[in-house]
Amino acid sequence: MTYMVTVSGKQKTGQPRNRKPGFAFRAAIIATGALLAGCANVHDIEVGAIPDDYRTNHPIMISEKEYTVDVPIASGEKQLNYGRKSIVQGFAAEYRENSSGTMQIMTPVGSPNTAAASRIAGQIKKIITQEGIPARRIRIVSYQAAAQNDAAPIRLSFKAIGAHTAQCGKWPEDLVYNTLENKHYENFGCATQNNLAAQIANPSDLLAPRGMTPIDAQRRDVVIENYRKNGSYATSSN
Repeated sequence: MTYMVTVSGKQKTGQPRNRKPGFAFRAAIIATGALLAGCANVHDIEVGAIPDDYRTNHPIMISEKEYTVDVPIASGEKQLNYGRKSIVQGFAAEYRENSSGTMQIMTPVGSPNTAAASRIAGQIKKIITQEGIPARRIRIVSYQAAAQNDAAPIRLSFKAIGAHTAQCGKWPEDLVYNTLENKHYENFGCATQNNLAAQIANPSDLLAPRGMTPIDAQRRDVVIENYRKNGSYATSSN
């Protein structure tokens, strides 16, 4: 390849001379190397748009929890009907599964149904003892009704270890901002976590597994004998 150069106003034809790389050329090489190095570490890049885990935002916690149920009482009632008796029996069963402390029967004071509630509180205590809860664990106490014309209920309560999440329903920011940043909004997943915590029969299962029950040696001998006689297709339990 030939090129034209001008020396002292005259044009000469010659071969290209060997030149040292200029500053711009060296800078381009350095920049290219930096880009290649960045590509090699692409897996270390943290992307802020990845949404948070709702299980981290709303964890299920194990702590002391108050279990309550209200039994409505009319001012003229003499005894519990079948439906409300079932409520008391169900609450007693929940107590047996979760607690060994004190159960309170709270009766209202200052409401039109005060006399009826005091009378029926004794019936409720009797039902609870019939469900297998010792009478020494049951306390009848009173509370001030909110209004004199209010038919305040009898409240049953006890404390036990339970699973729960923090309070749901927090909306501190406009959802538009979370959508633009591709992030979960603060209340996202809270109801799901709360419902899951309410369905856990034994909160201790979240802390550690239960111990294994002893094997049924007699049943094991039957299964092994069936396998020896009939192979893997054995289905008889004789």
